[in-house]
Amino acid sequence: MNPQYQYDIFVIGGGSGGLTVVDEAQKLGKRVGLADYIKPSPHGTQWGTGGTCPNVGCIPKKLMHMTALIGEIRHELTATGWQGVDPHSKNDWNILVNEVQRQVKGINKGNDDWLVTTNGITYYNKLGKLKDDHTVELIDKDGQSEFVTAEYIVIAVGSRPSFPTDIPNVKQLTITSDDLFSLKKAPGKTLVVGASYVALECAGFLTGLGYDVTVMVRSILLRGFDQEVAERIGEFMKIQGTKFIRGTIPSSIEDVDGKRLVKWVLNGQEQSEVFDTVLLAIGRSADTQNLGLEQVGVQTNKESGKIIANDADSTSVPNIFAIGDCVQGRLELTPTAIMCGKRLIKRLYCNGNQIMEYSDVSTTVFTPLEYGCVGYSEEAAIKKFGKENLKIFASEFTPLFWNFANRKGTCYAKLIVKKDDDVVIGFHYLGPDAAEVTQGFGVVIKLKAKKSDLDNVVGIHPSVAEELVQMQTWK
Repeated sequence: MNPQYQYDIFVIGGGSGGLTVVDEAQKLGKRVGLADYIKPSPHGTQWGTGGTCPNVGCIPKKLMHMTALIGEIRHELTATGWQGVDPHSKNDWNILVNEVQRQVKGINKGNDDWLVTTNGITYYNKLGKLKDDHTVELIDKDGQSEFVTAEYIVIAVGSRPSFPTDIPNVKQLTITSDDLFSLKKAPGKTLVVGASYVALECAGFLTGLGYDVTVMVRSILLRGFDQEVAERIGEFMKIQGTKFIRGTIPSSIEDVDGKRLVKWVLNGQEQSEVFDTVLLAIGRSADTQNLGLEQVGVQTNKESGKIIANDADSTSVPNIFAIGDCVQGRLELTPTAIMCGKRLIKRLYCNGNQIMEYSDVSTTVFTPLEYGCVGYSEEAAIKKFGKENLKIFASEFTPLFWNFANRKGTCYAKLIVKKDDDVVIGFHYLGPDAAEVTQGFGVVIKLKAKKSDLDNVVGIHPSVAEELVQMQTWK
């Protein structure tokens, strides 16, 4: 311990990555400080400790997604003889939001109790700002400041939803995922602007909850993901009732008696429609403004505001590190931030040498038909290895459970394999329980399994996952 400083390590940002860093450091007996302050959304929405994931991200999103899936099962319940089930019943938004927020606040309380009772961690509910390379200014809600010093500083401030800059009063006329999960009034007829996974997930569960939903897409769906699967997601969402406007963005949004008049240009013609709610999901920006990064020499990407860090999470200032969504080129996923934080502490204090590996990370998009993937998309694999050097296997199938209510649409699976060594480099599954299916196959891809290894696995029947070990048809 260096007596020159108040803390051995100080973290700015109390999301998944930041909490992991302080947890791992305090276990080693280090003097640890954490500053976390939630800046309200433009509509004044605030939340507790834990960052985006438990408050306005993964957890409430999954709960609402699951609620929409439960609604779908009403039809199977009726078809299989369950009595007293009304397939036309409606969801009560206020009950749902209250239950979601009850669970979120339970997580907040757990974090708060842990921060207060854990020896070795000092928690500041204040906004952190770099004063110099070893000093952090802490600013409370009244604007009062105090200063702390640390040998190491870790920035883990995450990201917040982006807004277009060419629409007047856009922040007041729209909501984002920061607001949706605690919205006091049901969203009603909703326009979702964007084609990110956040956009499609929110549009999907809102449709499933019974709302009139339209998605406005500038170009492609799910940029960065396999495009064949992305388009299949869009087609399935259409079957469920979500409408799409492709090839445009809003040109203006106006308040008309409490509703939103949205105008856009498509094929040279101006069009318009009135919505109760406009939900923006056009991407996220690093929450690095006013952190004092430039003052101490921490380099950032001028366009995204994200911090430039190397593979060992070091910034341009040797004792200042950055992890998670606020770093340029990182996957914006909670599990990667957690793993990154653990490995950083082991390198700093335990002679560790592992860095976070961002390849072959499993992930799932919780659209109405869930999409799990690991490794290369078909487009990325062709670009890197050449189409002639790949074998692409595909399977289209219908889950047994769907037959009860004659659900429309099909599921899909795809494996991308290198011809020269038979190694599976891309896994794509579109169907029920995608997260559960993909997590196990993520281990397989990480271990560089061959297609022949999958062929030698005996499938579990009847299941949807068996499709992945029985594929013999080339796309």
